[in-house]
Amino acid sequence: MTEENQAITRITESDEAFDPSIWIENLASILASFLADPRLRYSHGVQPTVVNGELCLLLATWLETSDRATYDYVMEFAKANHLETRLDRRTGERAMQKPA
Repeated sequence: MTEENQAITRITESDEAFDPSIWIENLASILASFLADPRLRYSHGVQPTVVNGELCLLLATWLETSDRATYDYVMEFAKANHLETRLDRRTGERAMQKPA
């Protein structure tokens, strides 16, 4: 069974686009890290993606128990900026995978 994740959109609750438009990439990059190679790796639990043709930030629900600070940070950002959140119910290869 795949867990449902939060998809945070670029649209506010008042149906307007949130500026700056690059906030998804910026927030995902803040929470990313560099490994041995010099490439930026997005967090397993916070990733920019396209859902139904719309750029979103996916937030894994399992972060609520494994990394509460990250989960709260992203959800508070969405709440403070009145961003729409919805459940991402994609399954299989298209779903965000929890690391082993």
